Amino acid sequence: MEHEHGSMGHVLPEPPPTLGRLLALDLGYASPVAWLALVLAAVYLAGVWQLHRRGIAWPVLRTVAFLAGAASVFHVCASGLQSYGMGLFSVHMVQHMVLTMLSPLGLLLGAPVTLALRVLPSSQGTSGVPRRLLLAGLHSRLGRFVSHPLFTVPLFIASLYGVYFTPVFDDLMATTPGHTLMLLHFLVTGLLFFGPILAVDPWPRRSGHGGRMLELLLPAPFHAFFGVIVMMSSSLLLTSYSSIPEAWDIDPLFDQGWAGGIAWSFGEFPTVIVLAIVFVQWSRSEDRANRAAERARERAIARGESGEDPALTAYNERLRRLAAQQP
Repeated sequence: MEHEHGSMGHVLPEPPPTLGRLLALDLGYASPVAWLALVLAAVYLAGVWQLHRRGIAWPVLRTVAFLAGAASVFHVCASGLQSYGMGLFSVHMVQHMVLTMLSPLGLLLGAPVTLALRVLPSSQGTSGVPRRLLLAGLHSRLGRFVSHPLFTVPLFIASLYGVYFTPVFDDLMATTPGHTLMLLHFLVTGLLFFGPILAVDPWPRRSGHGGRMLELLLPAPFHAFFGVIVMMSSSLLLTSYSSIPEAWDIDPLFDQGWAGGIAWSFGEFPTVIVLAIVFVQWSRSEDRANRAAERARERAIARGESGEDPALTAYNERLRRLAAQQP
């Protein structure tokens, strides 16, 4: 694909964008983030192979989920979404939404931390250092801080308002390292936000299922309002997208409206998916608790005790002891 220089000095494709050109690979213009995704996929598969060699089963669906997440990162960073995204705000917004709200879901559902804990050696020597460092990170104050909703929710919101409504975006777009850092920021923001909510892996902080649903829904109004602001704006917000190649025949303000519409509408589908996952986890947790309570009652009956709830029995016994201690 031939390229030409854009308004920020970026090399942009000469032909106007079409669906085929947007989805086709453009490896010559691929971001370093795309190659990072391939490395992560290779490391994950190596871990699965190590478990297989030890005769330990690893769920196929987890592998599929992780590879799908890595593939989505690779595609949005090594296709026309990457090259045309340097010249069109709307295409960039698709890239942003995928990296923040879709790719993290696949990567997290693959349970990479659990896989690492099973693969990495647990010896006390040098070979056990990576596993000890991982466990230390999971139990560290920093880990609890970056997984707390008072950090993750504002970070999620700031990745919209703080990036696009300040000079930060144009500054980052001016250089390749800056643009790479921005893409990584979008991906890491999604991982930190959805990680505690999905809670598939061991996580520094865990909350109840109801609390996780609340965390998921908290940024939704801010997300939608951001999209409305961009969609309804009558002036250009970003210098980076103020000059679109004439051959593309696209009005920058019209393209900005599309970007706002994409941001406004994109959040619903991932939110519904995560809500469904958390609800299923909640239901299964309740089933496990009920089965455990039933087994406890059966054991109590087998010992000749009453079939009451053991927790209730212990509570009543404690009340009786307290009453007996009173004068």
